[in-house]
Amino acid sequence: MESKVSRRLKEPLAQQICDHIYGPRLARDFPKQFDHLTDVNQAHLLMLHKTGLVAPDVARQLARGLLQMEAEGPAAVELDPAREDPYFNYEAKLMTIAGRDVGGRLHMARSRNDIAATTDRMRARSLVLDAIDAVGRARRVALERASDHGDVVMPGYTHLQPAQPITFGFYMSAVAEALGRDMDRLQGALPHIDAMPLGAGALAGTRFAIDRDVTARALGFGSASPNTLDAVASRDFAWEAMSAMAIVALTWGRVAQDFHVWSTPEFGLVSFPDRVASTSSIMPQKKNPAVLEYLRGKSSHVIGLLTTSLIAVKGTHFSHGGDSSRESMRSFWECADEMLRCLSLFELVLSTVEPQRPRMLERARFDFSVATDLADGLVAEGGMSFRDAHHVVGGLVRMALDAGRSAAEIDSEMLDRAAVEVVGARVEWPADKLRDYLDPVQSVNARRNGGPAPAELVAAVRTQQQHLENALAGVRATRQALDAARRQMKREVEAMADRSASIH
Repeated sequence: MESKVSRRLKEPLAQQICDHIYGPRLARDFPKQFDHLTDVNQAHLLMLHKTGLVAPDVARQLARGLLQMEAEGPAAVELDPAREDPYFNYEAKLMTIAGRDVGGRLHMARSRNDIAATTDRMRARSLVLDAIDAVGRARRVALERASDHGDVVMPGYTHLQPAQPITFGFYMSAVAEALGRDMDRLQGALPHIDAMPLGAGALAGTRFAIDRDVTARALGFGSASPNTLDAVASRDFAWEAMSAMAIVALTWGRVAQDFHVWSTPEFGLVSFPDRVASTSSIMPQKKNPAVLEYLRGKSSHVIGLLTTSLIAVKGTHFSHGGDSSRESMRSFWECADEMLRCLSLFELVLSTVEPQRPRMLERARFDFSVATDLADGLVAEGGMSFRDAHHVVGGLVRMALDAGRSAAEIDSEMLDRAAVEVVGARVEWPADKLRDYLDPVQSVNARRNGGPAPAELVAAVRTQQQHLENALAGVRATRQALDAARRQMKREVEAMADRSASIH
């Protein structure tokens, strides 16, 4: 018995290779590649017919065979690991339908290398568009929550220590800003995907007089890749998209970390409904933030997949190879799948998190996050340099802590004592002025220029919403263009199947 795919090989493929390489790969990849492979085959046939590289009657028989396979779907193809990969299994089925001679003519002027590179780009293009939509859905929710909670005052944190008052709406708007850049980065990966490798052959092109523009248009690509070696050697479009996905994962992971901490009884700033929580098998009081832990963990997983993909290529030759083309892409497919699942969960988290308004305001009043406002007031109305004001307020906070007082319990006498220790003079502010500078609500209202002031937030959300709609409109336009190109190709292939006349 010889190889099922080559007379060069006089032995059948080892069973271990079938069991551990091609069998699992076929089961995993063939159903997901089938539609893309079908489109590539139909586009290639259309080009062969238009250039006269196959006879009209052969083109008609091939078109009918491809349309039959498309109608029957991937389940009708009996997968044989001894045939190695999706293409040979697809071709074997086509040859049983159209006959050995006719079915074998479709592979003129191409290679598995440029076919795989083309289907990789088509599949990646679709997944990146899905990812932009998914980020957009999460961002839309964040913007809606920002609009709803622009007046919910809370402490802002740096180093996980109380910093300055913000609002929960301001926090959600910040998350939406980051997601907007995530969308831009994913969008930026699309132009580098938009170069069709088909026609590159194994690496050096083909001697046949093909027309790559025909296949590029049929498959929705803006152009054909200019260098045939680069076309089959490179998967950097996937690494670029994965890098953007990893940054998205960092965004959701950091937000999950905030919500995880804020939802503890010790903080008590946010809560979640029971439907997004889990419990303990032994401790009946537990309400665990399982989805937040999942998102945090998956951010590490996505970063690991990017690293794995890059390492799979490190040290490989700049040409087609199994590790550089298949193993690196396997990580990409998994990365994209994980991202889409996690973004659905992130959208759920953003839509269900509930700020605890009284507790948030209480913490902002208690924890000295207004200290910077008081220092600013001493500069603006007390004539101090900021450094002296910083020292005065620092001493005041220390004094209050030693006395067991919160920020809301500081009085004018304490401020004067702190000022005398630093600058040798009293401030002599009335109680109402001191209260104004120690009020977190007034602190928030006074902070414009990109800060948390509610009026500022309304304008910021409006700007972000317009950016979001523009980005999603771009995705819709791309999908519509791809769908139009595909429908046109299908019409021409169907016409080819019905008659042998030239199609132009």
